[in-house]
Amino acid sequence: MTKSQKVHPGPVGAAACDTGDTPYPYEHTETLFPVPRLGAGLQFLGEYQGSGFTERKYLVRRGDGQVVQLSRLLYLVAEAIDGARNTETVSHRVSGRYGREVSADNVEYLIEQKLEPLGITVPFGQEDDRVAGPTTDLLLVLKGHRVIFHERQVARIAKALAWLHRPPVVVLVLIAALGVDIWLFAVHGAIGPVLQVLEQPVLMLAVFVLIVASLVFHEFGHASACRYGGARPGSIGCGLFLIWPSMYTEVTDVYRIGRAGRIRTDLGGIYFNIVFVLGLALGYVLTGQPLFLAAIYLVHFEILEQLLPVVRLDGYYILGDLAGIPDLFGKIKPILRSMLPGRPLPPEVAGLRRPARIMVTGWVVTMVPLIAAELGYVLWNLPRLLGTSLRSLAEQVAGTWSAFAEGEITAGLVGVVGSFMLVCPLAGAAYLAVRVVGRLMKATARATEGNTRLRVAVCGGVLAAAGALCAAWLTGMTPQPLPRQPPIAPILQPGVPTVRPTAAAPAEEPPTRATPDPVALDSPPPKTTAPTAVPGAGALATPTAGAPPSATPAGNVPTTGAPSPAPSPTPSPSRTSGSPSAGPGPSASPTPTPTPSGSPSPSQTPSESQSATEDP
Repeated sequence: MTKSQKVHPGPVGAAACDTGDTPYPYEHTETLFPVPRLGAGLQFLGEYQGSGFTERKYLVRRGDGQVVQLSRLLYLVAEAIDGARNTETVSHRVSGRYGREVSADNVEYLIEQKLEPLGITVPFGQEDDRVAGPTTDLLLVLKGHRVIFHERQVARIAKALAWLHRPPVVVLVLIAALGVDIWLFAVHGAIGPVLQVLEQPVLMLAVFVLIVASLVFHEFGHASACRYGGARPGSIGCGLFLIWPSMYTEVTDVYRIGRAGRIRTDLGGIYFNIVFVLGLALGYVLTGQPLFLAAIYLVHFEILEQLLPVVRLDGYYILGDLAGIPDLFGKIKPILRSMLPGRPLPPEVAGLRRPARIMVTGWVVTMVPLIAAELGYVLWNLPRLLGTSLRSLAEQVAGTWSAFAEGEITAGLVGVVGSFMLVCPLAGAAYLAVRVVGRLMKATARATEGNTRLRVAVCGGVLAAAGALCAAWLTGMTPQPLPRQPPIAPILQPGVPTVRPTAAAPAEEPPTRATPDPVALDSPPPKTTAPTAVPGAGALATPTAGAPPSATPAGNVPTTGAPSPAPSPTPSPSRTSGSPSAGPGPSASPTPTPTPSGSPSPSQTPSESQSATEDP
């Protein structure tokens, strides 16, 4: 503990006092108590309602938006600091409200050792009031913050959309969304539209716009839920999440209301994603464009990602408010360990109630299989996704290079734009995969440190799973890439063929041919002039019943793909158009449809909270 002591001549301590004939002036030693100050922008949010702790907890919000959890004593000390009271005056005020004697030394210790490291108070001797508190090490951070909707605009938007949170409306929305999901995933199929988009830069751009719109609507859900619960939403901003835009909503005021209002606010963004899915389904019904189905699939991926209990994602705040633990980061692992039979209770969670620990464990046990299933679905279709996207990228780059080589500068520059739109999803996915795999490897190394058997078992399991997946890829058990599609916007894909491939192409499904009667082939040609003597007589003026349907009406476009064994010396009255076509058959490639190529970004709802230790 540091005290500021000054020596003042004279009893009043203001100036040297004339002592007359006294040979030595006397001195009076007075102890001055320091005056603490709060950091800039600090807000007191009050008691945390619905807490999962055995003791009452209180919340403050720093100027940087960080929410910090404090004990009752620390909260009273911080609340008594006004920039004018010294530590002695603060101690008197705190003692009266706390019900126990708190000395000035205790107050100074709490300020220097507890509040100052959390960025709540300004260090003694510092002139300005700017402080830097602890921050969380995030895997994915939001960079380049910009406010796009100010508080007044958000208030109007939230008021207009608050009716969507009424219980009857919520029930109807969920029932309709369940019907859409059953049809899309169980009947129609969701991955097809996604694959078709990978070959069309213009469709990628359209899906990218839809995903950005879903992100904006997601934040409107947080703001409107905050307003519906009685709190005041703040601004809505954006930043960069990896290479995609991401958004956040300032809803710190929600901590002033009860647990139900906080959970509603946490779920508001995901709920509005579901509402957006219904809008996309309506767009598909009205237009028939699978572009909307691809966007629906990616919005589902965004919803599942948001449910993860990871900082910056909605699942972190949902789980924290369900369990009553605002500073959930760093407590998930100790909570899971505490639920194992025979394990001692870790000190990090000793102050948590058992229902709160059960809630966290249940959430993790529920979400991990869902995320694993989603990851398995993507890995199973990985060859299909990579094959389609890399083939499209190779054609795009080759066409763009040819345009530059032939002196078509404008077409080449536009092709560069199309190439960039194809590269973005691949680059983002690769970057995210490297970061996630790196973090998983480090976490596994830490968890298995000193346990060689466990480390070998984990490595063996990973290698076995990877080997089985690679075997499925190599043996063709997984779905194959889609057939080539002509570009929807040829201007973005110079040099890429604009003619739709037919079913007769060698790389595609082989055409079905109608063959002549084997008896007619084996027997020598008759010497009469009757039509039946010509080989292939079964396909003369009247088409055979076995000929496949042709996309072009018979008789309008002559076909040349039906070979004839040997020309007959006798003229035949048959017509070429009556012969079976070599490449009739329905088209094997569906109409090109778009798919999104962006990674949903997490939204920033209430800020993370840091935990402070108890009394000295």
